[in-house]
Amino acid sequence: MEFTHLHVHTEYSLLDGSSKIKELVSRAKELGMDSLAITDHGVMYGVIDFYRAAKAAGINPVLGCEIYVAPGSRFDREAGNAKESRYHHLVLLAENDIGYANLVKIVSRGFTEGFYYKPRVDYDVLEKYHEGIIALSACLAGSIPSFLRRGLYDEAKQEAYRLQGIFGENNFFLELQDHGIPDQKTVNQGLLRLHQETGIELVATNDVHYIYDSDAEAHDILLCIQTGKKVSDTDRMRYEGGQYYLKSAGEMEALFPYAKEALENTHKIAERCHVEIEFGDYKLPHFDVPEGETSESYLRKLCKEGLYKRYPKEQAEQLEERLNYELDTISTMGFVDYFLIVWDFIKYAKDHGIPVGPGRGSAAGSLVAYSLNITDLIDPIKYNLLFERFLNPERVTMPDIDIDFCYERRGEVIDYVRRKYGNDQVVQIVTFGTMAARNAIRDVGRALNIPYADVDRVAKMVPQELHITIEKALVKNPEFKEIYDTDPTVKHLIDMSMKLEGLPRHTSTHAAGVIISDRPVEDYVPLNLNVKDNAITTQYTMTICEE
Repeated sequence: MEFTHLHVHTEYSLLDGSSKIKELVSRAKELGMDSLAITDHGVMYGVIDFYRAAKAAGINPVLGCEIYVAPGSRFDREAGNAKESRYHHLVLLAENDIGYANLVKIVSRGFTEGFYYKPRVDYDVLEKYHEGIIALSACLAGSIPSFLRRGLYDEAKQEAYRLQGIFGENNFFLELQDHGIPDQKTVNQGLLRLHQETGIELVATNDVHYIYDSDAEAHDILLCIQTGKKVSDTDRMRYEGGQYYLKSAGEMEALFPYAKEALENTHKIAERCHVEIEFGDYKLPHFDVPEGETSESYLRKLCKEGLYKRYPKEQAEQLEERLNYELDTISTMGFVDYFLIVWDFIKYAKDHGIPVGPGRGSAAGSLVAYSLNITDLIDPIKYNLLFERFLNPERVTMPDIDIDFCYERRGEVIDYVRRKYGNDQVVQIVTFGTMAARNAIRDVGRALNIPYADVDRVAKMVPQELHITIEKALVKNPEFKEIYDTDPTVKHLIDMSMKLEGLPRHTSTHAAGVIISDRPVEDYVPLNLNVKDNAITTQYTMTICEE
């Protein structure tokens, strides 16, 4: 029997999933699976990393998300304190490129419009962006299981028809799960009855939060880190039973001997899901030029004026050939608007007394950049700097102009760009804080309730070096290795820390990264809300956005 896991949380279900993407994909391959889904809680942070890792392993990546659905309007912030009145879970999988684009929109709207404890959407959003998406009824926190748990069968049936109506016949499935929780037995009986009475197909999933059954303890510690609790606390969030790992097809078959078709449906769904993500195609915004000008004519005009301001007339005349060569290259490579955009916001900053750096890196070799006052102080002619180090038709990459703005006032420049190109086309970039070696030890030690002084002493045995790991520290520091080998408490602390080390811990806003797009950014990448500073950012990191 071919089986595909369609309900999978990776490390990007922050502090809730501990499945590191590369290891997760590797394990799926080891289990003989030819497809695998990613369905992190409310986000798509890890989708591109997962997509690439799966493709590299010869596994079909099923791109999805376990979203939060508000029971009423996503704009309603008065839904009460009970989680069931704030939101329900729903698993969405992109069947094709249209579905992926719609999933990006849905997940983005959860942050930009519906955020209340979690990034929530409502049924209006689902109806608008349902095309190309397959939906599963989710875990016990799904709306249908919630009704069934409370004995409200008719309401569950009505909800099933409603979701089938939104996504279409054969695009909505009732999701069976069994992690040994008594409520799941009740819910599964209700789902089987719903299947018989409505004809809506079943699908069997495991709510994967870690890779191996042996990871259950480390994952439990991760939940304590998330909630600020200790492992010894009785009143805390926990995933009982240790069943939330990437099970083999045989293990899933043993769990659901009565639902063979539900198991087979997982692979049938995966075979329907194929998304191709486009890399390396620039989406540069257009710069509005004065009437009667084209982008290229206006850039040439500005450069020529700047050239004669920078150099004496006789020298400027001699340099026109070099200037035209650079402009021809810029035009051929399609970066005319790029230079106009950069010139414009640097000019705005200088006109408004906002300190701007002189420009760093290979851009200093460009006479165009120097003539436009994008770069300053360093005359590329005087120092015989090469333009080809900056832009080369044989190696088509985006121009890399390193610009520094005054830290205190750079927000004014970003605000200017937003006004000019539109709020939805100018977005800052997410960055992730990770559980580095020392911090991982401290976090785990706190959860295990080990005295702070003891944990601190162990953490300080990890050398303060860039990219150091606990594993490397055990080799580098003999004292660290000795205490690891001889003290069972320290060994347990370090073993658990190594399992969680490197996991993303939180998001923040990149200090310098801003995207300006030719269309609303959510047409290309999902958006995120950084709650700390209320900034809308991308969900993909700087390097992924650039690609």
